[in-house]
Amino acid sequence: MSALSRQLKSDFLRALSPDSHFEVLFDHLPGVSFFAKNLEYKIVSANRAFWERLGCSSEDEVIGKNDYELFPERLASKFRSDDEAVIQSGEPKLKIVELFFNLQGLPDWYFTNKFPVFGRDGSVIGVMGTVQSYSGEKSALTPHLQLDRAVSYIRDHFQEHISMTDLAKRTGMSVRQFNRRFREVFGTNPSTFLIKTRIQAACEDLRSSDRQISEIALDYGFCDQSSFTQHFKTHMGITPARYRKEH
Repeated sequence: MSALSRQLKSDFLRALSPDSHFEVLFDHLPGVSFFAKNLEYKIVSANRAFWERLGCSSEDEVIGKNDYELFPERLASKFRSDDEAVIQSGEPKLKIVELFFNLQGLPDWYFTNKFPVFGRDGSVIGVMGTVQSYSGEKSALTPHLQLDRAVSYIRDHFQEHISMTDLAKRTGMSVRQFNRRFREVFGTNPSTFLIKTRIQAACEDLRSSDRQISEIALDYGFCDQSSFTQHFKTHMGITPARYRKEH
């Protein structure tokens, strides 16, 4: 940026009214959630998409709250870890890929971008970010849009047996090419994507029902309870039984 450009930007920002709120722009960007937090990790600003997704009727209901008061603990811990990294380093974290359920109760992958917020003295005073679902980000995934056929199939059939060979065929790629492209876009391989989708769905079932764990395991595509427990502990850090007890 040239000296003239920096001066123009600086003059503009200094002239802003204290009542100017750039975040209102995000209310007019479909599918984009915006948030800002202070150094205590409390929400200080959020757009409509953010608080509506949490079932709130206004921004006032989320201001002053932290992630542990708004999200399940497993998600809040991940969000906090990323926030701490951004605040401590002063560097953004881009295209963080996270899996949880959307408003329709379907598993979805979300892309989060987080940036440090700097005060007048140059120190970091908080973190801000945007969250957008995979479905809302499709246009940003070019030239990998053929992967959408595989992702959509996983979302609709994750409880069934799914082979990576079949998924690759749906995209018109070889298995090797499919795995490579998938990792480039999502930062993980399709097998892990599928397992995480099943585990996320199982978490909802463990919290909301009293069904046998063995029954849940089979219903969500695992060959038996032992396999389910092994994968669950790998990704969640605890067994399904303990998870149910704690939640």
